[in-house]
Amino acid sequence: MASRPPSARASSIRTQKTKQLTSGARRVVGKRSGPGWGRWALGGWLLLVLWLSVEYVRLPDVSPLRTQNPPTTALMAQRAEEARDAGRKPRVRQAWVSLGTVAPHARDAVLISEDARFYKHEGVDWTEVENALEQSVREARMGRGASTLTQQLAKNLYLSTDRSLLRKGKELLLARRLEAHLSKQRILSLYVNVVEWGEGVYGIEAAAREHFGVSARALSVAQGAMLAAMLPAPRRWLPAQRPEALRTRAGVILVRLEREGRISAAQAREAQAELARFFGAPPTPGFGAEAIAGLPAGS
Repeated sequence: MASRPPSARASSIRTQKTKQLTSGARRVVGKRSGPGWGRWALGGWLLLVLWLSVEYVRLPDVSPLRTQNPPTTALMAQRAEEARDAGRKPRVRQAWVSLGTVAPHARDAVLISEDARFYKHEGVDWTEVENALEQSVREARMGRGASTLTQQLAKNLYLSTDRSLLRKGKELLLARRLEAHLSKQRILSLYVNVVEWGEGVYGIEAAAREHFGVSARALSVAQGAMLAAMLPAPRRWLPAQRPEALRTRAGVILVRLEREGRISAAQAREAQAELARFFGAPPTPGFGAEAIAGLPAGS
C-alpha cells in the first residue's frame, strides 16, 4: 500500500495535536468555571460579611440619643459646607419640640408619606424593598425609594447624601442599631426634629413657622400634609413656590389619611378645600391608583 507523503503525515499529526490541545483547554476551562467560580462567590460573600462586621463595630454609639438631643447632624454640617463653598453664610433654623406638641395629624402625615409600616419593622422594611424592586422591573426604570424613616434618620445624623453602596450599607447597619437601642417614639421624635424642610430649615417646629407662620401644634390638616409632601424634595418643593408636585402629593396624603382612619371624611373635605385655596386651583375630585401607589404602602 502506498504511503502518504511526508507533508500529509505532518499535517495529520498537527491536526491530532490541535484536537488534543482544544479538548484539554475545554476541560481546564470547565474545571475553572465550575468550582472556581463558586470559590470566588464564597470569597466575595465572606469579604462582605467581614466588612459588615468591622463596620458595625466602628459605628457611632447611639445610646446617648435615648435622653440627649444631638446638637448638630451630618446633614447640617454638609449643608453648611455647601453654603460656604457657594460663598453664602450657612443658615440654620431649628427648635426642638416633643412629639406631644406636634399636631397628631401632622405626625400621621409624615408616617403615611415616608414609612407607613414604621411600627411593624425593625429598621428595614423588606416588604417595601420588594415592592420598590418589582415596580422598577415593571416600569424598566428606577422607581421609588424604599428607605424607612429609621434609615433616613441614620443618614441625617451620621452620613452624607451620596448614593454609594458603602454608604447604603452603613445606613442599614445604623438603622438596625438605632432600632436596637431606641424606642419607636424616640426615633420618630428625633426624625421630626432633625429632618430637612427647606434651605437651612430643620425640624417640624422650624418648618411650620418658616412656611406657614404657625407652631407645629397649630398646623392644620392641609398644612401637615404639605409639610409631609415636601420630604422627598425639601429644598425644591417649597410651599411658597406652589409646585404642582407638592399639591398632588399632599392631596394623595390626605386621601390616605382618610382611608386609614387618621382623619374623618369631614376633615378630609375641609383639608382638600384648604389645599385648593392655597394653590389657587379648584379641588381635585380624586386621585388615581397610580398616584396613591407612589407613597409607601399602608398596613
